[in-house]
Amino acid sequence: MKANIGLTDKNAQKIALLLNKLLADEQVLYAKTRNYHWNYEGDNFMEMHKFSEGQYEELAQLIDDIAERVRSIGHYAEGRLKDYLALTQLTEPGNTTDQQKQVKNLLGDHETIIKMLRNDIKTADEELNDAGTADFFTGVMEKHEKIAWMLRAYLK
Repeated sequence: MKANIGLTDKNAQKIALLLNKLLADEQVLYAKTRNYHWNYEGDNFMEMHKFSEGQYEELAQLIDDIAERVRSIGHYAEGRLKDYLALTQLTEPGNTTDQQKQVKNLLGDHETIIKMLRNDIKTADEELNDAGTADFFTGVMEKHEKIAWMLRAYLK
């Protein structure tokens, strides 16, 4: 059944695309964070292992929330790796076990998502008349800002 929530079909489709792009970025960031969780080496291994575990658990919840937001506006959430890779703006650098490189890579991704969300908040609210998704994007952005702050604390 079609969602009848006060969005035009055209606007709902554009919002779904914004959300699915975010979903793709979150999935890539999740995979990268898990990779670093598994493959970090260093004298503070346990601290970094637990730190990254907390991050990927938070990302897993965000991923679920984003997919459910797509469904709530009457569209389908992307779920295939192929589609995520086509939609994401994030890249995967070569493997590293170095804490500083891992943290810089993750920080860069979080900051990229934050900047994208700042634009998407305005688009959702002002151009697509969807205050709910604008608010949703704001909440996601705030979570990324907090994680970015924590990552910056590890950099020299």
